[in-house]
Amino acid sequence: MSSIKLKNIRTFSYHGCLVEESKIGSDYRVDLEIKTDLRKSMLSDELADTVDYVHLNKIVMEEMAIRSKLLEHVAHRIIKRIFDELPQVSRANVEVSKLNPPIGGDVEEVTIQMEEFRA
Repeated sequence: MSSIKLKNIRTFSYHGCLVEESKIGSDYRVDLEIKTDLRKSMLSDELADTVDYVHLNKIVMEEMAIRSKLLEHVAHRIIKRIFDELPQVSRANVEVSKLNPPIGGDVEEVTIQMEEFRA
């Protein structure tokens, strides 16, 4: 089994439980790792034989654009879409980080990490 990783995908989104967060937004970072079999593509050198990381990035960007109160809800939607749209993915691990969260302290980021395996 091999991995494809997308690191430090940056977005400006409107997630959070506070009304202000839905209006002013925040900076976010998403890190994604998927597990898949890359043996066919390493021999064929054809995009059709692998998981296209452009497609993975598109899923992340589209799901981050949909407002949610909780980061874990966004992460779950990202993983669900990956499994729905990319049958060759056997595992997905996603981290969603809110940068400079409004939690009354000097905190660089808050991160949730979620890992799911295809059933």
